[in-house]
Amino acid sequence: QVQLVESGGGLVQPGGSLRLSCAASGSTFSINVMGWYRQAPGKQRELVATITSGGGTGYADSVKDRFTISRDKTKNLVYLQMNSLKPEDTAVYYCNAVTMPHFVYWGQGTQVTVSS
Repeated sequence: QVQLVESGGGLVQPGGSLRLSCAASGSTFSINVMGWYRQAPGKQRELVATITSGGGTGYADSVKDRFTISRDKTKNLVYLQMNSLKPEDTAVYYCNAVTMPHFVYWGQGTQVTVSS
């Protein structure tokens, strides 16, 4: 089993920055991919960014060139650096982990609100 704990959400003005953190514990050796998703009220949950155990990254077009996903494998931490934030980035952001055997784990979510 894997446990994920997120932190770093909050209220920020348009154009501002936030860094989200996700701490993984438990059977972290089994994790193949970690990622960040977000869900705004009335909208589908969408993939924001992913990072593989080998360090490969991917991003949704809506956040490319503004967000950066990174990891610290020694500390079992994954980060999402969010720059140039827009009101449409407002959502609950969830950390997830995909393991082998194939299970998907989710953090509790952290609210990000971009508003003036």
